[in-house]
Amino acid sequence: MKKVRRVGIITAGGDSPGLNAAIRAAGKALLGMGIEVLGFRDGFQGLIEDRAVPMDRHALSGILTIGGTVLGTSRIKPHKVDVGGVVHDLTDAIVSNCARHGLDALICIGGGGTHKNALRLARKGLHIVTLPKTIDNDIAGTDATIGFDTALGIATDAIDRLHSTAHSHHRIVVVEIMGHRAGWLALGAGIAGGADVILIPEIPYDVRAVATAIGRRREQGTNFSIVAVAEGARSKTDAAALAAAVKLRQSARTDREKAKARAKLVALEAAHAGNTIRLAKELEELTHLEARVTILGYVQRGGTPSAGDRLLATRLGTACAQFIRDGKFGVMVAARGDGVAAVPIGDVADHLKTVPANHPWIQTARCVGTCLGD
Repeated sequence: MKKVRRVGIITAGGDSPGLNAAIRAAGKALLGMGIEVLGFRDGFQGLIEDRAVPMDRHALSGILTIGGTVLGTSRIKPHKVDVGGVVHDLTDAIVSNCARHGLDALICIGGGGTHKNALRLARKGLHIVTLPKTIDNDIAGTDATIGFDTALGIATDAIDRLHSTAHSHHRIVVVEIMGHRAGWLALGAGIAGGADVILIPEIPYDVRAVATAIGRRREQGTNFSIVAVAEGARSKTDAAALAAAVKLRQSARTDREKAKARAKLVALEAAHAGNTIRLAKELEELTHLEARVTILGYVQRGGTPSAGDRLLATRLGTACAQFIRDGKFGVMVAARGDGVAAVPIGDVADHLKTVPANHPWIQTARCVGTCLGD
């Protein structure tokens, strides 16, 4: 293949600690190979609108420890862009802009949605390499994702701090942790922070089982409990309703059936909003203990990346540059032990890494007496 001379780079989807470390690593490694680097503002939006900025050594200097992303980000879907109320597929505009800039490759740093978009662009003929980024740690094919370690530390610190107020006021403190489809963050932080109950999407819970576990602690002389709950955790009843709706969508054939299935899923998602507050109220009623809710929200994404995320981002970023130099495209740079692996983007897009029922973290939580709601 021809020598690589110029590479583009974007960050897309939600922000995560360590993005700038990844930009810096890939950029500096490419520059060291004599390859020019262009950044595009606000993810795929910037590629569509052709908002390019040179990423020279000056632009890459001093960003290692900064949270967020210096390039900005967005959640736009290039194949579904609303322009004046009309949805357009603008992937060809991205292909055209990449060609106009003479890009030999494009680095896309992001999560699940980013990998779906990257796959579409790869199928259009662009040379794509991706890096896995999300605090949820739910990207398939990689041991770890950029941002997870920092968020894990933040959530654990929050649980640590909540222990004192829970103990002082003899309360149940329910802390909501990010994780809509996978429970890695809530599970890890719950174990590290010594939560008494951990609820995750992979294990539908029975609120009465949770109340019983809290009651047992009370009988043993402990009048407080910490409940770590992933935002996507559902009761057994709600999980069964969601599974039925998903099955309905998968079996839908006509447009009417598909519309009905979509409406059902939307209604269930809307009903799930505020679930953590409802859970706290139910626990109050069942245990007769006062319950308070803390929703960590976007604070989990903010601030300086941890040493672990800086190291991971730098490892994956430099490996990304090497893949590009060697003409290895259409792949995600995955973390595998202390090394890396090239995983086809097609094996990543639309695949979710959830917590297995027999995962060591699950077994660890059960061994120390943590209630998982089942």
